[in-house]
Amino acid sequence: MSEHGTRRQVVVALGSVDPALVVGHLPAGARFVQDPTPDDLRAAVGAVVRADATVDVALLDRMPDLRVIARTGVGVERVDVAEATRRGIAVVVTPGAGTNAVAEGAMAMVLHLVKRLRATTDCVAQGRWADRGALVLGDLDGATIGIVGYGRIGRRVGRLAAAFGMTVLAHDPYLTGPTAQVDGAQLVTLGELRSRANVVTLHLPLTPQTQHLVDDEFLAALPTGAVLVNCGRGGLLDLDAAAKALADGRLAGLGLDVFDPEPPQHHPVFDHPDVVLSPHVMGLSVGATRATFTAAARGVADVLSGRRPAALADPGWTFPDSSTHTQEEL
Repeated sequence: MSEHGTRRQVVVALGSVDPALVVGHLPAGARFVQDPTPDDLRAAVGAVVRADATVDVALLDRMPDLRVIARTGVGVERVDVAEATRRGIAVVVTPGAGTNAVAEGAMAMVLHLVKRLRATTDCVAQGRWADRGALVLGDLDGATIGIVGYGRIGRRVGRLAAAFGMTVLAHDPYLTGPTAQVDGAQLVTLGELRSRANVVTLHLPLTPQTQHLVDDEFLAALPTGAVLVNCGRGGLLDLDAAAKALADGRLAGLGLDVFDPEPPQHHPVFDHPDVVLSPHVMGLSVGATRATFTAAARGVADVLSGRRPAALADPGWTFPDSSTHTQEEL
């Protein structure tokens, strides 16, 4: 109880959350619990949820007063959004916070693979200077990048690629209409993209329609020696197909920041010298992490204060009658 006799609002972390990044953006007087007990879960009206936390019916049953879930990111594969909406719980997402960081990460992987930085490092570190003449380094200038998924991150990748002198192709099943260009990219069919692109980056959400979108057929259509980077969702790519494409030279390099499941079990493709890996951290730069948690905490504060949050996983969510009271009225 607060000094005014009103109940303090409890907001819990589901997953690893640094309190310093969220407390200052929650409603005044709210109590943030980093490691919630069962009693804290029962009392919680808000939750800041990391990507590795599962919010299913069983957990929702343990949180009867919950009014808002704020996901630090945009993926909600582990959140039962439909059930949350049915119960009147808002599921807030934080698009945009990690856009630049993920796009930079994708381009970092592209550069690493095209410039063969693992091979050049080994050449020097292992005392094989004389072997440098056998290294074949590629160029971004004049190459074509195909961006699959042309939302915020895809468009940022396109702008960065254009600055390197690349031709930018994009395919997005959610973009329709007669527009031939968007933000400097040529909008093309998936078939045209994979027949022309020397570099392909993936930035789609994972749905039943996009599961294993990149399979044997997709990879067989790429120009020989293409580079593929996945910073979208692990399930977009069939790893067995990628391993075969690396073995037969169809792929010259593969970059993975995402996996299915996470953490992944070891796959033979991980040992290939032309593969670069990161543990789903490209969106977790210092600046992006701060922005993501700030956006999540503000989303919690909006709902608890009776304001509609900026971004919702289910745009059709509306305030239940019992949830429209502001903090001061509680």
